Amino acid sequence: MNGRLAASEGSGREPRGLPPLYGDLRRWGLVHADALELLGALPAASLDAIVTDPPYGLSFNNQPWDGGHLADGLGFQAFTRWWAEHVFRVLKPGGYVAAFGAPRTVHRLVAGFEDAGLEIRDQLLWCFSTGMPKSRRMANGLGSGLKPAYEPIVLARKPLDRATPTITANVAAHGTGALNIDAARIPKAGHDAESDGYWPATLALGHEPDCDEQGGDCVPGCVVPLIDRIAAQERTPGTPPFSRLFYAAKASRVEREKGLEHLPRLQTPIFSGTLRAPRANGHPTVKPISLMRFLVRLVVPPGGLVLDPFAGSGSTGIAAVLEGRPFVGIEREIEYVDIARARIAHWARVAQQQLPP
Repeated sequence: MNGRLAASEGSGREPRGLPPLYGDLRRWGLVHADALELLGALPAASLDAIVTDPPYGLSFNNQPWDGGHLADGLGFQAFTRWWAEHVFRVLKPGGYVAAFGAPRTVHRLVAGFEDAGLEIRDQLLWCFSTGMPKSRRMANGLGSGLKPAYEPIVLARKPLDRATPTITANVAAHGTGALNIDAARIPKAGHDAESDGYWPATLALGHEPDCDEQGGDCVPGCVVPLIDRIAAQERTPGTPPFSRLFYAAKASRVEREKGLEHLPRLQTPIFSGTLRAPRANGHPTVKPISLMRFLVRLVVPPGGLVLDPFAGSGSTGIAAVLEGRPFVGIEREIEYVDIARARIAHWARVAQQQLPP
């Protein structure tokens, strides 16, 4: 990492003129700053990949970081282009971007990426059954929206270097340009070798938090058994259920709160105007660690440096330290910085304990 951004874990003490930085700086660092200001200061071609959950441009839950000009389609596209242009500059040739979006605005996310010069390589769908309709009940059974059941993940890439115009040459020169297919395979039952697993797909399925995954007892409405039943007629004898090919549950409350025992529990409002039970992690869009680990394995070369310019509650950083990739995160909101640094520090200690002596 950039030696100028040096600080000890949790100190927040930096030379004058630099934003507060937390972390151990060997495996991870978290900067309290506005990504739109800090990205321009990062060295060119210094990052291997970007894995991020940026604003969606939906005025989500009246959050200030998702409203204003972002709630206008062209404004959201311009915002995306602005940060994607900086991402383009700091990525190595062939470096990937994996970015979450919303079904309603993902076309603007894609357009912003293309406007910035990134290549759209694919789109993954993360399907889940939990989700709150962004619609209020109206008279006569009317409403204004459906219950969300998936989020798209756009997979983009910086073009290959002109001096190394093939993927093979680009990988040899920069370590980037290809996906880590074997590392991201879904293993077959009884097989340990990565090459024996199922090829990573563009679909992720998530159980309800209350499902008994081990016992196979799912609550009504869970998407996993529903899709299995639909696909059962085309299933080849001896092959696993369709849902087994790609699975990532939504983050449970236990997972969201790990490492936050010292933080206060606060009530936060949700879309309907009611209050959640008091919790330390009040971030409204926490992504599951299992899904973020899959994305990190897929797009970040082994040992490669990954950036999340919208770090939120730190799920990308957790995935990075658990997968052995150095991480830099940028987060503007101080309440989320406190949550993210505590969560990443907790899982970094877990990862360290699992290392051989």
